[in-house]
Amino acid sequence: MEFLVDMVTTVPDGTSDDEVADMRKREAARSAELAAQGNLLRLWRPPLAPGEWRTWGLFRADDADQLEVVLASMPLRAWRHDSVTPLSPHPNDPGQPAR
Repeated sequence: MEFLVDMVTTVPDGTSDDEVADMRKREAARSAELAAQGNLLRLWRPPLAPGEWRTWGLFRADDADQLEVVLASMPLRAWRHDSVTPLSPHPNDPGQPAR
């Protein structure tokens, strides 16, 4: 299954720039691992308001429970709220093989 995940991150007040940089570095490393495993397919940055930290991600997992395990493994999850939308194939999707 594929899932669209709207990830909104709020850095806690009082967090140092070094802590933010470390968190971003660990998140990037984990994202690369998830991509290599086939769980993370794409990431986008939607239009952002000043100071907003938000990402849209396309993930693949067997089901919602496995997706939760994947999302929970990401370091930024400690500062993030995720909204998950399960996706199903559309019969007119131009990305699907011809039938």
